[in-house]
Amino acid sequence: MACEHEIIDGILRVNCRGCMFGSNIEDFDSCFGAIINKLLEVKNVERIILAGAREHEYDYEQTKLLMEIARVYEKLVKVENILNYSRLGKEKCERCFPKRFSELQMLLGEMLRKDPIGAYIQTIRMIRRERSEIRKEPMCHRCSEFYIKNALIPIKESLEKTKLIQMVKDKIHGYKIGDRSLYREIFHPLIRPSFMLTRYKVMPPKEGRLIDRYSISNILVEIFKVPGRVRYYYHISAPEFQLSDEKLSILDAARREIAEYKPSEKEFTYPEMARETFMEMGRDRIASLSEGMGLHLSEQELNEITGILVRYTAGFGILEVLLMDSKIQDVYINSPIGTLPIYILHDDFEECETNLIPTREDAEGWATRFRLFSGRPLDEANPVLDTELFVPGAKARVCAITSTLSPEGIGYSLRRHRERPWTYPLFLNVKYFDPLFAGLMSFLVGGSRTILFSGGRSSGKTSLLSATMLEIMKKFRIVTVEDTLEIPVVQFRNLGFNIERLKSRSVITRVERELPADEALRTAIRLGDACLIVGEVRSKEASALYEAMRIGALSNVVAGTIHGESPYGVFDRVVNDLGVQPASFKATDIIVICGRLRTADGLHTFRRVLDVTEVRKQWKEDPLEEKGFVTLMEYSAKDDKLKPTDTLINGESFVINEIAKRVKEWHGNWDGIWSNIELRGKVKQTIVDYANKLNKPEIMEADWTIKCNEMFHLISDETRKEVGFLDSKIIYDKWLNWFKESLK
Repeated sequence: MACEHEIIDGILRVNCRGCMFGSNIEDFDSCFGAIINKLLEVKNVERIILAGAREHEYDYEQTKLLMEIARVYEKLVKVENILNYSRLGKEKCERCFPKRFSELQMLLGEMLRKDPIGAYIQTIRMIRRERSEIRKEPMCHRCSEFYIKNALIPIKESLEKTKLIQMVKDKIHGYKIGDRSLYREIFHPLIRPSFMLTRYKVMPPKEGRLIDRYSISNILVEIFKVPGRVRYYYHISAPEFQLSDEKLSILDAARREIAEYKPSEKEFTYPEMARETFMEMGRDRIASLSEGMGLHLSEQELNEITGILVRYTAGFGILEVLLMDSKIQDVYINSPIGTLPIYILHDDFEECETNLIPTREDAEGWATRFRLFSGRPLDEANPVLDTELFVPGAKARVCAITSTLSPEGIGYSLRRHRERPWTYPLFLNVKYFDPLFAGLMSFLVGGSRTILFSGGRSSGKTSLLSATMLEIMKKFRIVTVEDTLEIPVVQFRNLGFNIERLKSRSVITRVERELPADEALRTAIRLGDACLIVGEVRSKEASALYEAMRIGALSNVVAGTIHGESPYGVFDRVVNDLGVQPASFKATDIIVICGRLRTADGLHTFRRVLDVTEVRKQWKEDPLEEKGFVTLMEYSAKDDKLKPTDTLINGESFVINEIAKRVKEWHGNWDGIWSNIELRGKVKQTIVDYANKLNKPEIMEADWTIKCNEMFHLISDETRKEVGFLDSKIIYDKWLNWFKESLK
């Protein structure tokens, strides 16, 4: 029933469904007055929720403003000292009493509850009027003075002590009684439609300065800079936040109906199937309900509402909205959930606070889904869950924690992965590395070397690994081994690669029915000749990997990622932490160090490849002391560029010369090798230049990169047959002609 209320843990929840007076206090004076009445009854309220088609939640600070007004009302109305003046007024001034008694009843009985700002302004006007009356009617001097001193001034002073009036005191000039604009400036509830669990702030920060705005489909993103804060504010407006009450009612009714549907076991295993089922059911129900309400929905509106319904039934709700933004790298949902906003790491503005506040129900619902879809536990005995999240247009790696690890309950960290693989041209475009690095890595991949990409968290090593995989010709088979699926294998498969994925047991969650990483790796080797990609080397699989590399079981490129900030840090991790023998570590050919750097003011970060080091083989115990590490390229902070060392320029690289020994055209021909490395980098840079020149960023994506790589190899082979060697100028000119024709 409308206006019924309940108190749970200091939260006053009022049912506003069916109420004719609205369901928020900033717009509706009757609603404001009803809440003051509730506060007079219940006391000690910390938060207020008004639940209608949308839920409006007023936090502790806003609730305190209302509690103050309730206390003032109680003091002025229920304590008799103010009304005692009426005896004197009646005896001494029968002429003034009825009017004053009536206006005080209206002021205190109605206006103070519903519009305290208006009551304050009206009181000031009444004082001004009475003082004017004294000058006009001297015979009423005594009772007017008494009325001002004992009634109006106490009302005015009581209201002036409240924070609400203090906040608007400088803004009331010309204020019209009944205007709610000042209330809208003060009260900014967290709002959520009844079908959502996540709450959101409708208004951006009051002092915030808009510095960027962009749209993702029908979702508006605004970035604000708030004075005095180093963190930016990420304000998102999704279509579900802006639906009319009629559409919200239809959506809520459809949600309740299809909530009774129980997905099959197959749909639990393949969530995309459940999504399709809910899409069909939801579309039918929404169309039927809207027709029954006499509301005509266009095809676009029907699709939009159905999409929202599926998002909050078969999907992951607000997480899907955030993950639609390709500029978001990470999503942080910290415990205790319910009081803190979601934070994100943004490509352009780094860590931002959002206008979204998830609830504990959100957290529990997500945890249940992650357990179901991953088949991995999340409980007191297993307080960490590593899994993947796949939603339309995005995918993410998820790490969930709960008690006993997190004393304040569930928390989440989501690492968003690009829907399409990164490519060398894309990396060149953001200055992650330079063309020479791209050419060198392409050359090393062609030479079937073993490469470890190392760095700290969020340094870009997994993305660089994926981009390097695109340098492998499609004629070679690829096998990947991961415990958490981050390499975009599905996209590689769709691009025409011959690729097989293996999933191993996480060293963190240790799900017994999953194969241990070392056994999964040995299985990958037994699957036949293939390039081997290890998502991350972090456990016993390191021994199996190096064992295979040493005995020559792998004749193609081997690559993986590992945590480490330097070549020696990688050695220390592999040998001392993971138990690989120092002699086995020599099977590593190249270590690429990726890093996340900061500007001098500490406010900004950016990613760069910092170091390319080859591992030489003439050492026994310690490659650092015995000069087993030789740097080929090194980052210069002064020039913000990766620069080649003399070792590389002068042709003294052991690894490159090992490749050259097996290739007729390059054996003893350093100029030919260097020319080929530069040529490969030049091809990548040309793609970037034309993409920017023609405003065609799509030609830096994976499908174009593969076409360009394949044509490069075909033209190289054709040129070798024609002129007897790999003439870089001829190859580039032919490739460029093909490239220009392809762009037409």
